[in-house]
Amino acid sequence: MTSTANKKPDLKVASETVIEPVRKDRHEPDGTNQQAGAPAPERSMLARLTRGFFQLLLPILVIAGGLAARQYLVATKPEAPVRKAKPNIYAVATIPVAFGTVQPELKLFGTTVAGRQVEIRSLVAGQVISTSDDLRDGGKIATGEAILTIDPFNFKSDLQDNEAQAGEIAAKINELEASLAVERGNVTFARQQSKLAARDLKRAEPLSRRGTVTERLVDDRRLVLIQRRQAVAQMENNIKVWEARIAQQKAAMVRLETGRRRAVQRLSETKLVAPFNAYVTDVSAQVGRMVGVNDKVATLIDRDWIEVDFTVTDQQFGRLARGAGGIEGRKIEVRWQVGEQPLIYNARIDRVGANVSSQAGGVQLYARIEKPADGVGLRPGAFVEVRVPDTEFTEVASLPSSAVFNGDTVFVVKDGKLASRKIKIISTSGSNVLVRGAIEAGERIMTTRLSLPGDGVRVKEVGVTREGDAPGAPKNQAKGGKADGK
Repeated sequence: MTSTANKKPDLKVASETVIEPVRKDRHEPDGTNQQAGAPAPERSMLARLTRGFFQLLLPILVIAGGLAARQYLVATKPEAPVRKAKPNIYAVATIPVAFGTVQPELKLFGTTVAGRQVEIRSLVAGQVISTSDDLRDGGKIATGEAILTIDPFNFKSDLQDNEAQAGEIAAKINELEASLAVERGNVTFARQQSKLAARDLKRAEPLSRRGTVTERLVDDRRLVLIQRRQAVAQMENNIKVWEARIAQQKAAMVRLETGRRRAVQRLSETKLVAPFNAYVTDVSAQVGRMVGVNDKVATLIDRDWIEVDFTVTDQQFGRLARGAGGIEGRKIEVRWQVGEQPLIYNARIDRVGANVSSQAGGVQLYARIEKPADGVGLRPGAFVEVRVPDTEFTEVASLPSSAVFNGDTVFVVKDGKLASRKIKIISTSGSNVLVRGAIEAGERIMTTRLSLPGDGVRVKEVGVTREGDAPGAPKNQAKGGKADGK
């Protein structure tokens, strides 16, 4: 243990002794090297500076060389030929300006409605025993045609009972009138007898005063006169009674006559007839069904009274109202587009709607169609086109709508360049617009749409529409013409 502990320090000293010379060899030059040149630290610093300088200089030289090469290439490149800029020339179509009188047509849309439509209801109660073959949806019924018949047995019985009672009362009246005639004859005789009794009493009274006849005889004759007068009064009263009885029977006869007419009416009401030529819809009665009073049978739509309901704007309404002939009675044309060819009907504006529709944005008009049942009958609910002659516009030019820019500008082609003109749109005519403004007859207006039109833009006319060829153009400058339009 003691020997081992003593050896460890020796090893440490030995290692230190060996390592130390090595460190001196690496960092401290010996006396021979110091004598041969400059000190070692100075040579190392100089070498590092030299190496860093060359490392910095090399990229600079590379960059400088590249810039010099680029400058050389740019300076020695061949020059490309320069083309002179040419102005853009646009091919456009034009139309000459022509002023005249135009009466366009307003193209509107509406819906047909029934001018007269009624619900046929049962007037009496009973069982349906027969109906018309046309009593079905879509059927056509003529005026006076029987729609259905209700069993008339009860109503015939009521009529017969009423007539029997009327006959009985008539016989009673005859009997009373006969008794009245007899009574009137009796009162005539009674009055004559009363007159005779009065004369007899008148003769007896002087005789009684002279003593020729007794007083009793006079009293007897006076009693006879009183009896005769009493009989006359009673007969006259009987006559009044007979007359009152006859009046009662006649009143009963009037009541029975009223009942008889009512029975006749009820009997006639067992058969419902069409009040006009009609289309049938909403059928709810058939043979064998029991119907009550006021039960719905069907709905009838007048075939000869079909109207079209359409709306015009406030501006259009104002023009029509101020135009010649006004609105009511103005002839229009109604087109029902079914298949390839439309069905055309003539109509007249019948009336203006009672209220101005804020939702529809205009004024509601109703026109009655003339002969709507001819050919293919026009029915309610059809969506139709309505063409209304608008008011006449004088001294206007008709241009395609494509010729107007920004709503108030057109471009005139003059010497191959565009020149703007201000205009005002008066109305429309189909796809054309009717304008007035700073344009003159004969000037050619560009109709081609350009993205950036302006004054001085060079153009080339490739198509010119001749005067009168454009849709809606004036047909006759002196008399004016008509054209389709909105």
